Amino acid sequence: MKPKALTLEPALEPALAAGPPWISRNRLPPHRLESGDWVRLVAGRAEAVGVYDAEGQVAVRLYARSRVPDGAWFAARVQEALELRRRFVPEDTDAYRVLFGEGDFLPGLVADRYGRYLVVKTYSEGVRRAVLPGVVRALARELAPRGIVLRQQEGLEPLFGEPPPPKLTVREHGLRFLADLYHGQKTGLFLDQRENRQKVRELARGARVLNLFAYNGGFSIYALAGGATFARSVDASEGALADAEENARQNGFLERHEGVRADVFEFLNAHEETYDLVVLDPPSMAGRKTQRRAALRAYLRLNARALERVRPGGWLATASCTAQVSPEAFREVLAEAARRAGVRTQLVHEAGHAPDHPLRPEFPEGRYLKFAVLRALEGGA
Repeated sequence: MKPKALTLEPALEPALAAGPPWISRNRLPPHRLESGDWVRLVAGRAEAVGVYDAEGQVAVRLYARSRVPDGAWFAARVQEALELRRRFVPEDTDAYRVLFGEGDFLPGLVADRYGRYLVVKTYSEGVRRAVLPGVVRALARELAPRGIVLRQQEGLEPLFGEPPPPKLTVREHGLRFLADLYHGQKTGLFLDQRENRQKVRELARGARVLNLFAYNGGFSIYALAGGATFARSVDASEGALADAEENARQNGFLERHEGVRADVFEFLNAHEETYDLVVLDPPSMAGRKTQRRAALRAYLRLNARALERVRPGGWLATASCTAQVSPEAFREVLAEAARRAGVRTQLVHEAGHAPDHPLRPEFPEGRYLKFAVLRALEGGA
């Protein structure tokens, strides 16, 4: 297939040569492209081939240097991705990210494994038309899953084999979790936090734990598996808390787990009990750059309140999945939160995504998740 060609401003040659995953709409000259068209972009001596999209800020997602990817190209990218997962995903885990978009050189598409099923999400119409078929064929050939489905706003679209059941149980570090592939957050579970949950497991022996924005209780289950004496999961969703209770039951922790349905901000304002370990994993606080300041204020308020609930010598495990908040800005928030809470803190651990969510050095925007563990001490020293 011969792609259509567009010539960009010569000044864009260094940027295009650096291998970006996409090109913004304002960088393109006038054209007659349609969503799903393969296009060859040229700037000076640099060139790249990608897929055009008529909607959104990203106009072209880039995949190859000089030719339109074929079946062998997609197979090679999937094989590279699977080699990475075989090295880093534990043997007692069958729920993980198989393809992480830009991080696996397949912009605009992710694929997650849940047992014998794969759930794929695309982030543009062009990717769905031009890239998805080749990726699905490669995944089916390499993994032989029972089924592959496309997660869309209106539900799941079967792409290969049979559709998954409404809920299925998967394993993560040997622990059992319900996954709702039809209605759950993201593609079913928050797979990017897997290794951060394991860190909480390491800290939890003998602890009373408060898990805020708990969703299905993932951090609580890990804490209980690590020897926590009690874990309280707080979330506004009744359905998520029902799954948390079922996860506690499946892992034999039901008597040590409690679910509380509440708005976390209101809960922290009204709740006075302190804990040995507090986990704070809120949803994204901003969808665009203009919301960044509001997000920082929300993180400051939440983390200050959470630190007030930590006993002296205890731990705060806190996260931000807001892409518009950098790791440096998140650290500044945590420092100010400690000051407002009247405590001293020590930053003992920092992390991001699990290794099945790789990042490309030339694309730092791909990092959205920040995770930190703070030791909280009394303020007066």
